[in-house]
Amino acid sequence: MGARALLDVLRAWPEAPVGPVPQDVEAFVHAAARHGLAGFVQHALGRSGWRLEEPVRTRLRREALAQAARGMRVKVLLLRSLDALAQVGVVPVLLKGHGLAVRLYPEPLQRATTDVDLLVADAEVAPASRVLEGLRLKPLAEEAAAHAREHEHHLTFSGAAGLVELHFRALVGYGQALEADALLARAQEAVLEGRRVRYLRAEDELVYLALHASNHLLQRLSWLFDLKLLMRAHPGLDWGRVVEVARGTAFPHLAWYALDAARRLVGAPVPEETLAALAPPSWQRMMAARFFTAERLLETELMNHKPAWVVAKLLLAPRLLPMARYTARRLREDGLAALRARFVSSP
Repeated sequence: MGARALLDVLRAWPEAPVGPVPQDVEAFVHAAARHGLAGFVQHALGRSGWRLEEPVRTRLRREALAQAARGMRVKVLLLRSLDALAQVGVVPVLLKGHGLAVRLYPEPLQRATTDVDLLVADAEVAPASRVLEGLRLKPLAEEAAAHAREHEHHLTFSGAAGLVELHFRALVGYGQALEADALLARAQEAVLEGRRVRYLRAEDELVYLALHASNHLLQRLSWLFDLKLLMRAHPGLDWGRVVEVARGTAFPHLAWYALDAARRLVGAPVPEETLAALAPPSWQRMMAARFFTAERLLETELMNHKPAWVVAKLLLAPRLLPMARYTARRLREDGLAALRARFVSSP
């Protein structure tokens, strides 16, 4: 039952968790690290009456420091990317990552961040790509980039400094796309360490984060906790607009899956009427209840079992036909990639 204590901490926040110290503290610390929340949990426990024994405390501190070191590396790359983009007049929308953590968490490095996600208008992709390459970040090969522009939502730039994902769509998932134009038009200007940035409007950001989490089958609890923190940061959130935004996408079901799980598992203040307005058919609600139990999400069960992942995606899809086509294409591409790799590695 140690891992479930992570949910107790997240559900209780901003209050301290109640009850005794979890019996299996090793499982508790492992779950915090697995879900990208070691730094936050260390902070939260400082406000509680829980006292972990020294070996466990040391492990939690080590995990939190490693997470913070990775986050600092991503932050440095983010600031370099913003400086480079400013030279060509591009002010991106910051998605997830450090830009989210700096607004929602007690300290931004308390939330795990692995890469830089930037959303730009379609016309800005070419100049943005050039300046990112100028940071010694390697772009996708021409064929892969052409494929990404047609089928995916971002181009990838990677190098010794880390990974930047340059989004030209907000999301592609379940065989369907969420284009960026309307989101960009409503985005709000802000400043991050002296640099111009933009963030999605609160209602748009809530829907986007929910869609992103469900697109990855809620396999990181920090994504659900982000939703709770965003709601707490915006007590005047217009829930009617949230419903309108979600219904305006191709995947309102995905918003429901994440919002429902955030309410059940981490105590996010989602109104009942919002869930009712976005609810998928009853059989999909039943499937979600089975796939997204506390135990299965804590163990990232779907992430570790590819056949179950594919089944869950098909059963939870807003529309089966686009998802089936997408799955068939991915399986075909994966098969061809495996075949090419086999021939390349053959003597």
